[in-house]
Formats: sequence, C-alpha cells, structure tokens
Amino acid sequence: MAKIKEKYRLEALLKVKFKNKREAEIELGKAFKNLKEEEQRLELLKEEKQKIIDTRETARREMALKLASGESQISESHGHLNYIQRLQEEEEKKDQEIEEQKEEVKRAEERIAQARRDYINACKEVKMMEKHKELWKKKMLKELEKEETKQMNELGNVLHQMKSVRKEQGDWQ
Repeated sequence: MAKIKEKYRLEALLKVKFKNKREAEIELGKAFKNLKEEEQRLELLKEEKQKIIDTRETARREMALKLASGESQISESHGHLNYIQRLQEEEEKKDQEIEEQKEEVKRAEERIAQARRDYINACKEVKMMEKHKELWKKKMLKELEKEETKQMNELGNVLHQMKSVRKEQGDWQ
C-alpha cells in the first residue's frame, strides 16, 4: 500500500494548539507555586502576630508581678504601658497585613481556577485537532485505497486487452 503523500493542512494550527496547551500547563504550575508562596507568607504573618501577642502577654505579666511586689515605680509603669501599647498597635497592624494577605491568597486561588480553565480548554482544543487529524488520515487512506483499486482494475483491463490482442494476433498468423 502506498503512503499518504498529502500533508495535513492544519498541521501548523495543531502545533499552535500544542504550544498553547504547554503554555497553559506552565501557567497553571506558576499559579500553584504563587499560591503556595502566598499561603506561606500568610502563615509567616500569623506567626509574627503570635510572637507579638506572646511578647505583650509576657510584658503584662512582668508588669503585674512588679506592681504586686511593689518593685515598680511610676516612671517604669509608664514606660511599660507605652511598650504594651506599642505592641498592641503592632498587633493591629499585623491583623491588617494578615487581612491583606488573605486577599492575596484569594486572588492566587482565583488565578489557579482561571489557569485550570485555560488548561482544560487548551487540552480540549488539542484533542479536537488530533481527532480531526485522525479522521483526515482515515479519509486519505480510503481515497488512497480507492485510487489503488481503480489503478488495479485499469491494469487488469489492460492485461486482458493485451491477452485478447495476442490471442487475436496468434489466430491471424
């Protein structure tokens, strides 16, 4: 059987679809990596906030112990209160940073969802193009077989005619 000589006319488009699929796959990977980084940043902020809370609670306990034992003086108390107030403000600032980071995580999750949709669409397009190419190959093979059958029939007719001519020539001689 002869080979298909005709080239698939949409081969360039198929290559573009494969390229788009690969790029979508890369983007999906980047989106997952970005989400992981954003989640790690959120955890780091939560840990920093917990350290601030722990430091503030330790400072309160120390101040309470000094007041209870009578070791604390008014100037020390004001300094301690200012320190505790500053820690409270840092905690509130961390709360704000945590909320902003939660929004970043949410946006990263949305980017993953979009990247996943893009990847799925790219896969569908590649699959559709591959199916089209397979159908095209089958069609080309059928046409090739049809052409071969036609040529074999013609060859058979020519051979039959040649035999007939030889027979006639043999009869005439």
